[in-house]
Amino acid sequence: MVTMEPITVGEHTLIGVEVKLPKTTLLSISTSRGYIMCGALDVGLLNEKLSERHIIAARAVGVRTLSQLLAAPLESVTIEAERLGIVPGMTGADALLLMV
Repeated sequence: MVTMEPITVGEHTLIGVEVKLPKTTLLSISTSRGYIMCGALDVGLLNEKLSERHIIAARAVGVRTLSQLLAAPLESVTIEAERLGIVPGMTGADALLLMV
């Protein structure tokens, strides 16, 4: 099952997506410029194989809900996210504010 819901961060309304799969759930929250995602995101792939796309993204691990994704410290970020000031350890919500 796929669920989409509005997520409010600061004064901005973003898009939260939850994909329920067997034994796992994929989570993401996106802006028009980038996104944060659960541990399924392969930051290395984005930085190495898809670098020409300049993807702004960050990953948080151990999260099970969109609320947890917002509050969790980021485990890794893409090179393009770093250029915006997004760094590991920052919360998902703080990173999204830099992506709007």
